[in-house]
Amino acid sequence: MKHHVIYLTAALLSATSSSIPAAMPEGSGVAWDVVADLTTEVGPRLAGSQREAAARDWGVARLTALGFKNVHIEPFTITGFVRGAETAELTAPYPQKLHITALGNSVPTPKGGLRAEVVYFASLDALKAAPDGSLKGKVAFIDNQMQRAQDGAGYGPYGNARRQGPAVASAKGALAAVIRSAGTDNNRDPHTGGTSFPAGSRAIPAGAVSAPDASLIARIARSGKPMTINLVLEGHPQANLPSGNVVADLPGRDPALPPILIACHLDSWDLGTGAIDDGAGCAIVAAAALRAQQGGQPLRTIRVLWAGSEEIGGFGGEAYAKAHASEPHGAAMESDFGADKVWRVGFNLADTNKPLRDTIVAALAPWGIVVSPNKANGGTDVEPIIAAQKLGVIDMDQDGTHYFDLHHTPDDTLDKIDPAQLEQNVSVWAIVLRILAGEAGPISGG
Repeated sequence: MKHHVIYLTAALLSATSSSIPAAMPEGSGVAWDVVADLTTEVGPRLAGSQREAAARDWGVARLTALGFKNVHIEPFTITGFVRGAETAELTAPYPQKLHITALGNSVPTPKGGLRAEVVYFASLDALKAAPDGSLKGKVAFIDNQMQRAQDGAGYGPYGNARRQGPAVASAKGALAAVIRSAGTDNNRDPHTGGTSFPAGSRAIPAGAVSAPDASLIARIARSGKPMTINLVLEGHPQANLPSGNVVADLPGRDPALPPILIACHLDSWDLGTGAIDDGAGCAIVAAAALRAQQGGQPLRTIRVLWAGSEEIGGFGGEAYAKAHASEPHGAAMESDFGADKVWRVGFNLADTNKPLRDTIVAALAPWGIVVSPNKANGGTDVEPIIAAQKLGVIDMDQDGTHYFDLHHTPDDTLDKIDPAQLEQNVSVWAIVLRILAGEAGPISGG
């Protein structure tokens, strides 16, 4: 990987009122060191696991060493997911091994697995249209070819096959559900992720196969030949698992002003090492908070939230909002979309904060960052506190063109991060944080 250096223009330095250093090459810089060490020294951090607990302890030590104050863990318990053996094989009309992974919150197959007929559905809507009871004793396969987009817009509609599909299949009588992975790659790596079963519904085993295996199933389905599958998925939910948030502050000059909250999530799925999802986000927010101190201590405190248990249900954000319900906040931001460059900024600010918005837009213009037409929502780890306190929100939209090639796969590893793009995130985040933390007046949502 080539080393890159990013230089600031005089106009940008004037706009931010601080000197922001050039990007560091691989192997140096706070952000790179954080994500490299987190993925190397801790590795996968499944919610509720011992490795997530190790990540919390690691996070306290690292943030303290970096100079953050009031660094502490805020514990809570969750119903998590414990992965077990997972195999799948078509037994008819042709013997074919499939690369599969269980979906979080699903239940295990019977001891020894299950063997059943596979019924192919081209989409989630096709499954919804199936007659009630038509899948009794069968396995539903849901195809859902996600399309690539810079803003990752396909994840909403195509990800619904994972989030909702197994519950729909269960309501139709299915023994189990298998989906095409929610991803944009053609690798033979399945994408994991959470599914959900509404109260009163019957939880069933559910898994995702890789894109090539999904295409294989689709080709056989078009031939009209009946398919059967042997399926073993031994992952299962487990209650009362320990989790927690890591919270740290860089105090401002005026402790009476509500802090600026910046967040990521510390947990990850267990197939890879959680580099882009979301080790990079934790690295970005911590490094940017520190860089925003250059030029003098800001007016407002900048608070970093490394949230726990986001992947399995957003529990960390909910726990933070509950624990800090009586504490006013100024604005909230989140980094949870990989490590590629920021290309767009979005806002949800009150009309009275238009000058603040205009200042941020002007400061980011030299970086070629455009303004989003969409209303900013923050992200899973800050949405609960945003909703509770009607906070101002700024979204720093990252380029997601390749994000869903890696998302929730074994390929989510450090080597996929470009150090120059990681440092671009830190630089532009620091610009925005410096402006926000210097705002003396009220900041609120629109």
